[in-house]
Amino acid sequence: MTMKRNLAVVAAGAALAPLLTVVLPAATASAHGYVNSPPSRQAQCASNTVPCGPIKWEPQSVEGPKGLRDCSGGNSAFAELNDDSKGWKATPIGKDATFTWKFTARHRTANWEYYVGGTKVADISGNNQQPPETVSHQVNLGNFSGKQKVLAIWNVGDTANAFYACIDVQVG
Repeated sequence: MTMKRNLAVVAAGAALAPLLTVVLPAATASAHGYVNSPPSRQAQCASNTVPCGPIKWEPQSVEGPKGLRDCSGGNSAFAELNDDSKGWKATPIGKDATFTWKFTARHRTANWEYYVGGTKVADISGNNQQPPETVSHQVNLGNFSGKQKVLAIWNVGDTANAFYACIDVQVG
């Protein structure tokens, strides 16, 4: 009797699976992109260089409305990315630095912006095209030297949002 019961349960589950796939809401996709070289703050969290909260598991998810100027993209769950005293490791770089983005969902791109201390140091067009899995930009950091925090922004071309990454560097 238990074997018949088990078969009935399995058959019922198999019959319901397609229906549940259609009826239940889809989970949100793991999104989307971050600077992995030099390691951004979220990359440092993901690699356990600096202990962090939930951003450790989704470094690509620092997304918020376009126009913000903070490391967390306005996302309170990732607020620790704004904490300059957390022990972020600064990567030594020259005046001309290469920043590499890694994408997990490749949206059309309006542009990428780079800031140091509120000063825009680069604005690179994305030509409203979908980028490859990685994109690298040469950025001239001008007259900046010493320890700096670079804010990198990926302005998506097909949504009202952007992705944010802060990179701690030692220029010189």
